[in-house]
Amino acid sequence: MTVDIFGYIYASAVAAGGIAGYAKAGSIPSLAAGLVFGSTLAFGAYQLSQDSSNYALQLGASSVLGGLMGYRFYNSRKIMPAGVVALLSVLNIGRLGLHALGNPHGHN
Repeated sequence: MTVDIFGYIYASAVAAGGIAGYAKAGSIPSLAAGLVFGSTLAFGAYQLSQDSSNYALQLGASSVLGGLMGYRFYNSRKIMPAGVVALLSVLNIGRLGLHALGNPHGHN
């Protein structure tokens, strides 16, 4: 069993970003989105750590978050937070895709 370290770091960064958005600008939507996506990603990292074929939740959450933040980055050109979260999301999607290709039947 391998612990999904990148998944947990990514989840923590998303949750911390939501908390920072709330602390800096009082943005309740940022807080809610950060905590919901961060929790979902952390649970996805836990699932992947338990079973290497169980990456669907993390892949789905990363895709949604990457799409939303990529759109925000495209419109605002602001690196923080939209650009960073979009980049982390794309990296996670790529990592999970490579994981799936290297592990097509879910064997550890």
